[in-house]
Amino acid sequence: MRINADEIRSTVEQVRRLLHEETTISPTLRAALEMLLLVVTILLNRIGVNSRNSSKPPSDDPNRLKPPHNSTGNKPGGQKGHRGSNLEPVANPDEVVILKVDPATLPEGRYREDGFESRQVFDVEIKLLVTEYRAQVLVDQRGKRWVAPFPQDVTAPVQYGSSIKAGAVYMSQYQLLPYNRVEEQFGDLFQIPLSAASVFNFNQDAFNRLELFEQWLKEQLLASPLLHSDETGINIAGKGHWLHCLSNEQLTLFHAHAKRGGEAMDDLGVLPSFQGILCHDHWLPYFKYGTAHALCNAHHLRELEWAAEQEKQSWAKELQALLKEASHEKNLSTGCPDPQTSLLFRERYRKILTDAEAECPPPNEADRTGKRGRLKRTKSRNLLERLREHEHNTLRFLENPLVPFSNNQAENDIRMTKVHQKISGCFRSPEGAAIFCRVRSFLSTCRKNGISATQALKNLFEGKWPDFMGAL
Repeated sequence: MRINADEIRSTVEQVRRLLHEETTISPTLRAALEMLLLVVTILLNRIGVNSRNSSKPPSDDPNRLKPPHNSTGNKPGGQKGHRGSNLEPVANPDEVVILKVDPATLPEGRYREDGFESRQVFDVEIKLLVTEYRAQVLVDQRGKRWVAPFPQDVTAPVQYGSSIKAGAVYMSQYQLLPYNRVEEQFGDLFQIPLSAASVFNFNQDAFNRLELFEQWLKEQLLASPLLHSDETGINIAGKGHWLHCLSNEQLTLFHAHAKRGGEAMDDLGVLPSFQGILCHDHWLPYFKYGTAHALCNAHHLRELEWAAEQEKQSWAKELQALLKEASHEKNLSTGCPDPQTSLLFRERYRKILTDAEAECPPPNEADRTGKRGRLKRTKSRNLLERLREHEHNTLRFLENPLVPFSNNQAENDIRMTKVHQKISGCFRSPEGAAIFCRVRSFLSTCRKNGISATQALKNLFEGKWPDFMGAL
C-alpha cells in the first residue's frame, strides 16, 4: 500500500479540529488521543526525510537512485584546459638497460650505429634498509673506556627508524587501518616484523611529541578572525561521545568529549576566549561564543526543501531560490557583492518572510487549552521564525568577505571520522580517541599547508616542525 503523506496530514488536522470542538470527551481520553496524533505526526515527518531535505547522508535514502556515472555528457578523463599529472621522462634514470638488435634477425648487409630509442618505466622498489651505528671505543692508559656518542634518537641495540614509525602511524591514523592490518601490511609488503603493540606505541609517541603543536594550534585558532565549528557522534568503549571540530582554511583541531554542549566546548580551550566570527549550524550552545555568528545556509537549503516537499510551503521554495542566487553572486564577486546588490537581496529576503505569514501563520492563541508557555508550532513555522530572527547571521556572507555561504569547511574536516566509524566501529578507549584527535589535527593542518601526511610524520619523528609553525 502506498502511503499518501498529504492525505494523512490532512486527516490528522481534521481529527485535531474535531477533538478541539468536542467538549464531552474525558480529559484522560483527550490526552491519549493527542498523544496518538503526536506519534502519527512524528512518524509521518520521518517518512519524507532524506538527504536533500535534512542532514541524513545519501546512503540512508530509501530506494536511492544513483545518478548516471557520466551525467554531464563529457568523455571520461580530464577535460580541455585541465592540467594533468602524466609521467614525464627524467634526464637521469636510476638504471639503464641496453637493448641490442639480434643480428640473426637482420638481412645481409652493412649497418652503422644511429643512436637509440628510449622508453622509461617508473616503478617502486620496496626494501628493508638496516643502518648500523658503530661507536668508536677508546681506552686510556688507566683502562677507562671512552665511547663516541650515538645519535640522540638511537637509544636501543635494535630499534625501528623514523620512516617505519611514520609509515605505521600514517596507515593507522590517516588511512584508518586497524592495528592488525597494519601489522599484516608491514609483514607482507616490507617483510618487517611489526606487532600491533608496536603500532600503538608509535601512535602514543606521535601523540606525546605533538603536545607542543596542539598548544600552538589553539593559539592560532584563538587569533583567527573566523572559525568553523561542528560536532558528530562517535562511540568510545561502547558509550556515545562527541567529536568536536574547530577549523579554518589553514588549521584543524579535533577534540573528543562525552558531552555535546557548552561543557565540551569550554574543555576544548579555544571558544571561551574567541573574539571572532563563529560559523556553525545553529546549535544553540555556540551562540555564547565569539562576537558574531554566521549560520550554515546549506542546512537552511535542506530545511527549506523539507518545508516545500512535506508541508507544501511555497515561500520555502522562493527563499531557497533566493539563497542560491545570493550564493552565486558571492562566488562571482571578489569577496562579497556590492552594497546595493546585498541590500536588494536583504529586502527580498524580508519580503518573502513577511508574505509567508499568511501561508504559515503562528498558532492561534484561542486554541490554548490552559497550558502555560509557548504554543507548539509546525516545523515550517519554527524555521520561518528562526530565519527572521537570525537574518543578520544568515546573510552575513553578503557583507563580510571572510564569511562563506555555508559551514562546509568544518563538515569536510570532520567527515573522515565517519569513515573511521565504518571501518572500526568505535574507539576502544578514551586514550585511542585522544591519539586520533591530536594526530589527525596535525595531519589535516599539514595538508592544508601543502605538506603531505607521510612527510609530516617523518619530520615529526625526526624532531622537525613544519615551516608554517615558525620558530617554536
